[in-house]
Amino acid sequence: MSKNNVTRRQFLSYTLTGVGGFMAAGMLMPMVRFAVDPVLKKEAGGEFIATPMKVSDLTKEPQRVDFTFKQKDAWYESEVTNTAWAYKDGDKIIALSPICKHLGCTVNWNTDKAHPNEFFCPCHFGRYEKSGKNIPGTPPPQPLDIYPVQVKSGYLYLGKAQPRTEV
Repeated sequence: MSKNNVTRRQFLSYTLTGVGGFMAAGMLMPMVRFAVDPVLKKEAGGEFIATPMKVSDLTKEPQRVDFTFKQKDAWYESEVTNTAWAYKDGDKIIALSPICKHLGCTVNWNTDKAHPNEFFCPCHFGRYEKSGKNIPGTPPPQPLDIYPVQVKSGYLYLGKAQPRTEV
């Protein structure tokens, strides 16, 4: 036998501490998993979203293309509608984001009578060339973001908008 005897009080203290620890772990583990699980899930990268725009309908003039997709934020899933301005530049298809790089307003094509054939932001009079390049002397600090483009079965598919530094 051991020379150090455990008193009843110490035994009760050790037992209650052990049982309390197991109970706390049993309650905390599901909470931790609930909080961490969305972060650990792998995200499907490189997804392209179908648009209702037929590639044969695209012209040299930018056209507004609205497209809808399902977005999942942690456990909440919603349907989101985004917009792009798409046009053909020779054989190449260009799709630009309509979000102004100044303060996030929405730009429109050819709506400013003083500056035709440009993207115009009505919030602070920002202007962009047809290519999406910001016009010097106007508020936008960067060019419009560009969507990666794919063509499948004659329809336009768009990826996630990407910032660009040169046009």
